[in-house]
Amino acid sequence: MPWFKRSTAIFLSVIYFASYSFALDVGDTAPDFALQGSDGKTHQLSHYLGKNVVVVAWFPRAFTPGCTIECKSFAEHGYLLDEMDVKYFMASTDSLDDVTKFADSMDARFPILSDHNKEVARAYGVLSYGSFSSRVTHYIGLDGKVLFVDSKVS
Repeated sequence: MPWFKRSTAIFLSVIYFASYSFALDVGDTAPDFALQGSDGKTHQLSHYLGKNVVVVAWFPRAFTPGCTIECKSFAEHGYLLDEMDVKYFMASTDSLDDVTKFADSMDARFPILSDHNKEVARAYGVLSYGSFSSRVTHYIGLDGKVLFVDSKVS
């Protein structure tokens, strides 16, 4: 194999594994996070433990068709989660400015979280191609353990 092909293969392997993250499974302890939300507040998972079940719905990019539909669904049906005292968030690797504009445009009455440095997405195993989050929803119990992972959100 010529040296440049070998070098390219090694480089691509390093990029792949550097951006790879391991998905959380049911029963795992959800990594704590502190992320800024579209509501101007910082939301920390540990603040809700023992008080609320937490739902974090990761999405790839604000203002894209699928993400817009998902956000509209949360905006229209979020009252059902409110009735059960569930804290729910959408989250992406978009900038705080982008998620705030997105939340405003969708009339979202729930916070959309910005993980612009991608650390939380990586910890939750939803970072795709080292750039954006996959469409995955995590349900986290009062004890901080993952209750359910929905990776088939459509």
